[in-house]
Amino acid sequence: MLIKCRKRDWDNAGIDHFCNMSVSPEHIHPTAVIDPGAEIGAGTRIWHFCHLMPKSRVGKDCSLGQNVFVDNNAVIGNGVRIQNNVSVYNGVTVEDDVFLGPSMVFTNVINPRSFISRKEEFKKTVVRKGASIGANATILCGVEIGSYALIGAGTVVLSNVPPYALMVGNPAHQVGWVSEAGITLDFNPEGSAICPETGKKYKLKNGWVFSME
Repeated sequence: MLIKCRKRDWDNAGIDHFCNMSVSPEHIHPTAVIDPGAEIGAGTRIWHFCHLMPKSRVGKDCSLGQNVFVDNNAVIGNGVRIQNNVSVYNGVTVEDDVFLGPSMVFTNVINPRSFISRKEEFKKTVVRKGASIGANATILCGVEIGSYALIGAGTVVLSNVPPYALMVGNPAHQVGWVSEAGITLDFNPEGSAICPETGKKYKLKNGWVFSME
């Protein structure tokens, strides 16, 4: 359950912001800025120079690396790992167990201009459960990254990505399929594959991969 922390609870950590949280002060670095109203789940760790806006939501057991920004109305699920220098903008939803590599980039406006306000035009971007996005990858706003998809380092994603897809390049193109463990799947002519690491079975049917368990 989320609780409301008062200023005096944070004196020893040097933090003087209000937030709705169930995480202890020692899990938040003193240089982090947690704005009033930000929600943080139990067990989450927030490191140097992070900034959480008032309407941001971060689940439990997450790790936010150095210089991570979480915008208003951004939602981060449980067990998410965000590496250094990542901004999760307004309109982005990151589901449970997602990995966001260092300096990967989200966007939320398709045609930005400095002299035109388009705050009412933010597009929704969703990263589904268990997906991984590599370092320096860029995700165009308005797309959905499927569950357990793996986006290679430096990849530029311009359209939706199927679950379990392995994507590389600029623009992104699919080069294979991966298991929930992130291991390349080798499908036989009948469309079946087994993860060599976990033994879990998968089925490829009509261009989509499904877990058989």
